[in-house]
Amino acid sequence: MGFVVDLIREYGFGIVFLNVLVEQLGAPIPAYPVLVVTGALEGGSLARLGWLTVIAVAAALMADVLWYHAGRAYGHRVLGRICRISLSPDACIRQTESVYGRWGARSLLVAKFVPGFASIASALAGVVGTPLRTFVLFDMLGALIWVGSAVFLGSLFSSTVQDLLDVLTVL
Repeated sequence: MGFVVDLIREYGFGIVFLNVLVEQLGAPIPAYPVLVVTGALEGGSLARLGWLTVIAVAAALMADVLWYHAGRAYGHRVLGRICRISLSPDACIRQTESVYGRWGARSLLVAKFVPGFASIASALAGVVGTPLRTFVLFDMLGALIWVGSAVFLGSLFSSTVQDLLDVLTVL
């Protein structure tokens, strides 16, 4: 974790942007802990916390719009590719379709909290023809909730996070 903290201190919000973008594109690289740590490191400045939130939401939105357009252009084939790494690809697609079918674009409000669901839900929104404006609205609100919770937790527990980072860098 010391390496990540050094990267954040050295390259700032660029690392956060890249981390969130890559994770939301589907790579198994967790962004939430990095958002919490960055929120803790920037906890003293509301302006910096605001910029952190804007940058991370923009990265998530960029990735999700790409998935949306991929779903729109390639249909169920893109869902199959996303779910291929799952233990049960057919169940992955069925479960996502079931959740999205029941809740629609509102499911995007919590999609980022469910590992793997965000990119599948974004692609599925394109597949089923959710209007782009509706998709962007709910996806942006979902990203804001996800990023905001991580940044808030990091800033709220900044001294505890800093103590934990100090212990981890000694190990």
